[in-house]
Amino acid sequence: MNIILHITKYEQWIREKETGKYKGDTLDSQGFIHCSTKEQILRIANSLFKNQKGLVLIVIDSNKVNSEIRYENLEGGSELFPHIYGPLNIDAVINVLKFESEIDGNFTLPKELSNHL
Repeated sequence: MNIILHITKYEQWIREKETGKYKGDTLDSQGFIHCSTKEQILRIANSLFKNQKGLVLIVIDSNKVNSEIRYENLEGGSELFPHIYGPLNIDAVINVLKFESEIDGNFTLPKELSNHL
């Protein structure tokens, strides 16, 4: 199993999972859904989502994703991030974990994530 991760608001996840496909905030505007590897996720969470509440971490089996996944860096760096170019089929999601920042506003990995890595 090849795990990739995506951060979103709980309400958005609940609303979209009922349709059977998840598009996130960026599929329509940027053409893909931003994801991260387990090595990247905390840095991304702490830089882009610091102090935010009501988030979940979507654990995805990339082998089950129907849309194309490209590992790329569109900002000129050398680090490659997984991007899903199309809607995420819900059956590729193996878990959805509560993802809240700590008192200092930073994130730590949920303990349950270790079950999938």
